[in-house]
Amino acid sequence: MRRLINYFIRGLVVTAPLALTLYVCWYVFHWVDQWLGLSIPGAGFVITVALITLIGVLASSLVARGAVSAMDRALQRLPFVRLVYGSTRDFLNAFVGEKRRFNKPVLLAIAPGDQVHMLGFVTAESVDVLGLTGYVAVYLPQSYGFSGNLLIVPSTRVRPLAADSADVLAFIVSGGVSGSLKSGQGKTRTDTAET
Repeated sequence: MRRLINYFIRGLVVTAPLALTLYVCWYVFHWVDQWLGLSIPGAGFVITVALITLIGVLASSLVARGAVSAMDRALQRLPFVRLVYGSTRDFLNAFVGEKRRFNKPVLLAIAPGDQVHMLGFVTAESVDVLGLTGYVAVYLPQSYGFSGNLLIVPSTRVRPLAADSADVLAFIVSGGVSGSLKSGQGKTRTDTAET
């Protein structure tokens, strides 16, 4: 009986993530198709991806860059729109844009004696504008969520990690169970994080 229970649990571990992934993909495809009023399954998703890619191509041209900059400045002047638009733009740029900000993984000592640490990313090398010389801004993503905390800490409390940023983020978000940090990548670097 115990062996059957173990088989069931192992099957659940394999099946549940796959089923959830397939359901989320199906839901997104279905929602986009309904939103665009298309009856061909998946056509809305393909059209949306193609349209976003086309906008990316157009936005890369010199002429369109000026238009995008003008639109950006106009949206930054509207009070509530500025908050939503600016936050979304900065968040996406931090992960996938030309100005990636989550590219400096660090180990943050949060307790005296360096016995307790947190993984995070340096997002600002200097916060002198806040009157805090010698401090850095460290973003700490939370496990199993899309939120996190921003801490302002003395630069002496952080150590850069010689690990891939994407692997560190996956490790944090998964609560440390992703196993994506490969042996040898977790060693700390002796050099300082690049600006």
